[in-house]
Amino acid sequence: MKKILPLISTLIIFAFMAVSCLSTTTSGGEVGADRNQLMLISSETVELSSKQSYEQVLAEAKSKGVLNKNASTTKRVQTIANKIINETKVYRTDALSWNWQINVITDSEINAWCLPGGRIVVYTGIIDTLKLTDSELAAVLGHEISHALREHSREQLSRQTLTEIGAYAFSSIFNMNQSGSEFVSLCSELIITLPFSRSQETEADNMGTELMARAGYDPYDAVKVWQKMNKLTTNSTPEILSTHPSNESRIQNLNHVAAKVYPLYKK
Repeated sequence: MKKILPLISTLIIFAFMAVSCLSTTTSGGEVGADRNQLMLISSETVELSSKQSYEQVLAEAKSKGVLNKNASTTKRVQTIANKIINETKVYRTDALSWNWQINVITDSEINAWCLPGGRIVVYTGIIDTLKLTDSELAAVLGHEISHALREHSREQLSRQTLTEIGAYAFSSIFNMNQSGSEFVSLCSELIITLPFSRSQETEADNMGTELMARAGYDPYDAVKVWQKMNKLTTNSTPEILSTHPSNESRIQNLNHVAAKVYPLYKK
């Protein structure tokens, strides 16, 4: 009983801490992306971890001679990405001042991502395999940029941290062994590998579709690009689709969102 009481107290503290750390990182836009998020980790910690991860990826690609290898492809990706970035102000005014970085890695991997703070990598595999048009590439970039705008990595790391803190407190109370580690290094390792939740993926779909429409790309092409990617699941699931919603629900949602933001594109 003496050990149970501290545990109960700790859980109560966790509950209050979680409630106090609820906030939204963006305005809602047309798609209503303004739900409360659990943010236990500081943006500074995530920013540092993101920088470490990104530099490591770029250094490895550069050593292999595959970083921005094709000048025309790199320019194409950067041009489209910059148009999307210019519209991020609808969700958060500070995003335009981020240190945006846009790089292309020549690799067959069907993937693209944007780390916290605006660090983008597009693999040529996703462009070549899916034969992406500019508008379809804008959908991919809008989706990935939206993850950064909503600070989904920070949110996921916060959830993971809450779990780790709970496990540590429990083990300490019951005198179990618990090894420590450098927190920034841990975040750096997780920030690329930790998958987003399905709700976050849908949120990025919605925001990304609005961003591409505002940037002058037909939002219905977002449906086309995800249809192309979903066809690849017949044999194996690309990394970019590993935690995404089901084919049917995703396409249905994208059609709904495209209709909602289409007037923005027509402007």
